[in-house]
Order: sequence, then C-alpha cells, then structure tokens
Amino acid sequence: MTKKSKIFAGILAAAMTMGVGFAAGCGGSDNPGGGGGGGGDKPLAGTYDAKIWVAEAAVELTQQQIAKYNQTNTDGITINANVVAEGEGEAATDMIADVETGADLYCFAQDQFARLKQAEALSKLGAGAAQTVRDTNDQYAVSAASIGNDVYAYPLTADNGYFMYYDKSVVSESSVTSLERIIADCEAAGKQFSFFLEGSAWYAASFFFATGCNSEWVVGEDGKFTNVNDTFNSPEGLIAAKGMYKLLNSTCYNNSEKAASFEAAIKSAVVISGTWDYTTAYGILGDNLGVAELPSFEVDGKSYHLGSYRGYKLLGVKPQTDAKKSSVMHKLAQYLTSEAAQIERFETLSWGPANTNAQNSDAVKANPGLAALSAQAPYGKLQGQIHGSWWDIGKAIATDIKNSGGTDEGLQSALTTYKNAIDGIFSMSEEEKNAYTVIGSINGDGWTVDLPMTEISTGVWKTTVAYDLKENDEFKVRQGKSWDVSYGDGNSNFKVTTAGTYYIQFTISGDVGTIELIAA
Repeated sequence: MTKKSKIFAGILAAAMTMGVGFAAGCGGSDNPGGGGGGGGDKPLAGTYDAKIWVAEAAVELTQQQIAKYNQTNTDGITINANVVAEGEGEAATDMIADVETGADLYCFAQDQFARLKQAEALSKLGAGAAQTVRDTNDQYAVSAASIGNDVYAYPLTADNGYFMYYDKSVVSESSVTSLERIIADCEAAGKQFSFFLEGSAWYAASFFFATGCNSEWVVGEDGKFTNVNDTFNSPEGLIAAKGMYKLLNSTCYNNSEKAASFEAAIKSAVVISGTWDYTTAYGILGDNLGVAELPSFEVDGKSYHLGSYRGYKLLGVKPQTDAKKSSVMHKLAQYLTSEAAQIERFETLSWGPANTNAQNSDAVKANPGLAALSAQAPYGKLQGQIHGSWWDIGKAIATDIKNSGGTDEGLQSALTTYKNAIDGIFSMSEEEKNAYTVIGSINGDGWTVDLPMTEISTGVWKTTVAYDLKENDEFKVRQGKSWDVSYGDGNSNFKVTTAGTYYIQFTISGDVGTIELIAA
C-alpha cells in the first residue's frame, strides 16, 4: 500500500459556478477528459473520462444510471465512465494512499470522512449544491457529510445501523421488548442470543447509549481530531456495564452478528444485525422471522432502551485541477444521489435512502428491515467522525466487562481501563504518533494490542522480539496506533503462509510500505 500523495501542493479555488454553485479548481483545459470542449450556452458540453468506485452490488445499476444521465442531461455532457467495484471501507483507504490516481467519484462510509478530509480527497460543495443536499436529505445525513457549515459529500444511503432479528417460534411477542425475557426464552429453548459485543465497539456502544453516555469526537476545520466528549466512564456507564454483563454472562450468549447463526450447530434465536442480513435471515426462518427494534434492559428497577449508531454512506468527489471537469463531476454526483436514483437503489438493492421524500414512500416504509431501523432511530446516535484508535479501544470493553466478575469494583476497573486508553490518544508523544506497530491475530492478542517496533535504520522498522507465528495468522502494520495509516498485503491483511518464529520487519521506501518476515 502506498502512503497518501496529494493532488497538488494546494489548488487555489477559482470562482466558477457553471450552474452548480461551488468553487472549482483553476487550471482547466478546453478539452476536458479527453473529449471535445463545449461553448456557447453549453459551456460544459463534451466527453469526460471518469473513474467511479462503488460497492460490487451497485456496479451494474450505477452503469445504467450514468447511461441514463448521458441520455437525459441538457448540458451536452457525456460521461465515459469506468465503474469499478470497491468497498466503502477500502475506497477511503485507497483514496488516502494516492489521491491523484484515485477515483473521480467514490462511495465511502461516513466514519472515513475525517481521514478523507485530512488527505484533501474531498471537493467541497458550493452554496447551491450544499443547499440542495440540506433541503432534500434527512438532517443526520447532512450532518454526516459536513464539517461546521460546509458540506463535503453527497448522502447516498441511511441504512448503516442495526436492529433485532428473532425466531418467533422461540421468542414470544411479549418478550421482544425486554432483554431479560429474551435471554430467558433463549436459555429455556437451548438457543443462542447472537450479539457481536466482544471485538466490536460499534455494537458494544449500544448499552452505553442506552443510559445516556456519549462518545463524541471534535474535528477541526482541517479534519484533525482535537478533543473527545466521552462519558462511558461514569455512573451511567456503570449502569450500562451491568446491563451488558447480564447478556455476556448468560449461557445463551454468542459473539456474532451473522444471520447464518440461525442455522449454526447451536442455533440462534436472536441475531443483532442490519439490513444486509435480511435475505439470509428470511431464507433460514421464513415466516418465523421476526424483525424489531432493540430491546430494553433493567438495572435497579429502571428500564434502559438499547441504543445504536445511525450510519450513512456518502458519495465523494475528488478535487480536480480542471475546473470544467470538477463542475461535471459534481453534476453527476447530484444526479446519482437524487431522489430518483436513491429510489432505484432501494428497488434494486434494498438500500435505505437518505433522501427524505424517498424515505417517506410507501415501499420504503413497508420494508421490514428499514421499518425496524426507523423504529430504532429515536434511540440511535449519529455516527460522526471517530478517531481510528477508538475502534480498538472500544472493542475491548465488552471482554473486560465479561471478565470483571460482575462486581461494581470489577466493572469500574473495565471502565477505568477504557478511559485511560481514550486519554492516551491525546497524550501520545510525537515519537509515538510517528512510530509503527504491529497488530493482528498473533501473540494471542486478537487485534487488541499493538506490538512495538523500533527503527533499526532510516525507514526500516522491526519488532523488538520474535513471535511464534502460525500458518494463516494475519496482521497489519500501522502508524501511531491508529488505522488512519496502515499497511498489509495490498488492501488485505498480511497473512502468514509458513509457520515459524519470526521478527516482523517493515520498510518505507518512497510511498511504498513493504512487510517481511525475518526468521529468528
């Protein structure tokens, strides 16, 4: 993987509206994208080459939508599109690695927003386009695409959250609102309650949000994190830990988010997951499948409704050195995120729209998964910009709670460990921020502990000790104990092919990072 390289030392914006209402970069061409430039009353007319990254499931539909745009736009624009399958998580990583060769338009999960802003990989929307986004999408989607009053991306979907699937033959209708009653039903039937708490900060946060805790990260105009308002280590956090311990300590607990758990060796009766798992869940349970918002748990006679993250997927536009192409890419982005395009995605892929008119359509409201998300929404928190290190810190808290013994002292110790790790993000020295470490399924740590490396020569880093690595062990090398800059085997983890005792060596040469195993 290469480290990020910026498109330019700094594009000085030229005020060019061209019907879109944003500032485009200067330094244009009369022949943008390799096609013929336009003139007269159609200043954008011409053919433009564009690389576009979307999820694999959306490639064909996106190609069809761009073809329709070519046929229907009145600006004389033709997009010669190369639509490539690229997951929303990988897209951000690859854009940061090399903005210049990245996609002109790309889909990404909102938690990648800050990284992309820091890498100067997002072209800010001007007044007109930004107002259209605000007027046509739900307020949380707009917040997900913004820093302060500035909008930097186009909302694409509003379905990146979770709710409860359950087997109606095991969990009674009267039980679905109560965590304790669901646990009792599962235990009585010898079935599992699948909730991916150990290893996922995203899911574990639901108990803390239930009791009113926050974990809100503050991002400056440059996209860098400046502070965090995190109240997990609090009296309310202790209540959340007590509620979580009930499930973690139950004989029915299964650490999974997969609907396939409904047909595992010990079958699940409950799976906490999202819209992406509906087809699998229905294929297994059929008419016995129930879909509902998350339940509540009780502590000291008071009830707390489980919270969740409200997540969005966004469409980003790469900054362009050609002002006309920049205008065209923003026009295309607006088309691909319009009400009609979002409805098409729902009808074809069952993706939940961010557009408010689309959300209010009868078909969207009738979708079981999206209906459950809507019911859960009042208890959800916007998944804003989150520091990369938090995902590692937060994913360990459930295991610490599980191993606490359930006492107030043990649970408080888990919360204190979490808080100390959060504080460590902002107290990290410059040396620590620049240092490389190894993290993965090695040394018995399970992606929870960064293994130290030392710089043995300029640009060459090596683990301080040799590790016993098994075949198929996986790991990555990352900088500053954060996922903002990380390296593996291309976009994947580095996988051990031959068991042995090795030092792990990492070399930065120019923009390329290389991992080697050195036999001890």
